[in-house]
Amino acid sequence: MSGTEPLVPPRTAAPDAERRARMALAWVVEPGEPRISALVAERGAEEVWAAVRARTDGSVWARRAALLDLRAVTVAMAAVGARFVVPGDEEWPAQLEDLAGCEPLSDRGGVPLGLWVRGAGRLGQLAAGAVAVVGARAATTYGQGVAQDMAFDLTAQGTAVISGGAFGIDAAAHRGALAAGGGTVAVLASGVDVAYPRANQTLFSQVEEHGLLVSEHPPGEHPTKVRFLGRNRLIAALSAATVVVEATARSGARNTASWATRCGRVLAAVPGSVHSAQSVTPHRLIADGEGVLVTGAADVLALLAPLDATRPGAPGHQQRRLLDDWDPGTVAVREALPARGGLTVSEISLRSGLDVPDCLAHLAWLEQEGHVTSSGTGEWHLQRR
Repeated sequence: MSGTEPLVPPRTAAPDAERRARMALAWVVEPGEPRISALVAERGAEEVWAAVRARTDGSVWARRAALLDLRAVTVAMAAVGARFVVPGDEEWPAQLEDLAGCEPLSDRGGVPLGLWVRGAGRLGQLAAGAVAVVGARAATTYGQGVAQDMAFDLTAQGTAVISGGAFGIDAAAHRGALAAGGGTVAVLASGVDVAYPRANQTLFSQVEEHGLLVSEHPPGEHPTKVRFLGRNRLIAALSAATVVVEATARSGARNTASWATRCGRVLAAVPGSVHSAQSVTPHRLIADGEGVLVTGAADVLALLAPLDATRPGAPGHQQRRLLDDWDPGTVAVREALPARGGLTVSEISLRSGLDVPDCLAHLAWLEQEGHVTSSGTGEWHLQRR
């Protein structure tokens, strides 16, 4: 081998026939069907699609195959500005292949046949080293604040945030990432053109503009319970770490956490109130040693640092943060402020553990340096840059 030859051969895009076969199978077979995924890996999508199309047994697959108009699916995809990404494409995230070695969970599993993506981002780039922030739909104000702040801080430090686009923790995570000016990925249980929940339509539009909407379901498809379970495995597999912020004992976030463990990903959880049902799953994950206790983005990045030498905090990484040279009290005041909204001096004092006079002194310096601003209502805000 000469010194000019690449150590790793470049990816080769899937042939058109293979791409069409994967698209057809993804329309006919419920995505997340582990048997089909295994067959495609063994025999190739074209052979499997030919076998499905030849069936005459009156099964659901046979009926759907007979009704399929692949040209109409392609037209619908183009109409909503979506593209179909498959293994071999430059945009395909290689980490999804880890799903091939995972046991099914709730009858869902396997590497997706392909993914419909819609938005300005590139999936492989956004998902590289990304962190999933997930949790309850009926989240508390505390939980939403933690998720939003964590997503903001992760994104501000160059780590993309992945979630599921639902109410509660998911939406807060996406909003935090968007507020930091970065990309975020929403993995949906519907087609990328179907806003579910409908009230999140504006949020989905913002995600599309700055990141990506992703689904293994064709355009026009609506969510079902089993599709949420299948979606959860993608969130976990796409991410380097999954953080559960709030979740009840039977929350879908518990399913995502199980997939993170199956995929060998870092799993973390945020502690909450012992009086809240939304704290049951995070506390159980921590107590069982399945999830590591984290309270913010710094904790999550520290967990990932040993896995990626390019991350701040990794062994041998020399990059210093601006906060490293600050007075500890100044850092405490700065980190007490939320990513969005403001706090009074009294509230900052409670969060930082410092006396009000000390808080005022640190705030005065931060304001002078352009890091915070004060409002006419007596609240202090982080200065957006």
